[in-house]
Amino acid sequence: DTVGAIAKKHGIPVIVDTTFTTPVTFKPFVHGANVIVHSPTQFIGGHGTSIGGVIVDGGNFDWANGKFPDFTQADEIYNGIKFAELGEIAFVTRIRAILLRDDGAALSPFHSWLFFQGLETLSRRVERHNANTKKIVDFLDKHPKVELVNHPLLESNAYHALYQKYYPKDAGSIFTFELKDKDEKKARDLIDHLEIFSLLANVGDTKSLAIHPASTTHQQLNDEELASAGISKGTIR
Repeated sequence: DTVGAIAKKHGIPVIVDTTFTTPVTFKPFVHGANVIVHSPTQFIGGHGTSIGGVIVDGGNFDWANGKFPDFTQADEIYNGIKFAELGEIAFVTRIRAILLRDDGAALSPFHSWLFFQGLETLSRRVERHNANTKKIVDFLDKHPKVELVNHPLLESNAYHALYQKYYPKDAGSIFTFELKDKDEKKARDLIDHLEIFSLLANVGDTKSLAIHPASTTHQQLNDEELASAGISKGTIR
């Protein structure tokens, strides 16, 4: 809400990525967002079968406020149209007219169908994801060999108050935890001995997944950069 209020005061659009939260658990437009982006590859598709992106325009931003010449100046390629004059559909129209034309950013019909199939069960799947996550987080939080569990549903988490305010239906199923012994080999050994979880980098799948970020997704970072990202040799996602 605070970010939305500041952005509105200064005529800046708020764009929110809700790939991890999904539309089930968080409603950005309610809190002042103007545009929402999703990667339906994850939870929306839900089965790891397709790659895609979605832009949802709230139609609630003034693109004619003088800060966005691409919207207020005439576009000669489209016979001098000024997209800002289209009002609430200005942004989504320019996306379709320019981005779609220049970059070919369009889903194939088959992948679109797969995503629509995923949408039909999204709510139910997210509920199960979150319910399972609560049990795992509670188990790890009490485990003697775990130093920290980073999930906002825990009262000890710095973002717990925000979680209670913005996520009435839980805050998602992606989290990290830290082993007390911050040793990379022990962290990797733990993952290697998991029986239900698979070692994969993607998220939001029908499978339970785990990964060691320091040696995989963030291996290009040095120790200082890892620390600034909240990652140690004992971090597991």
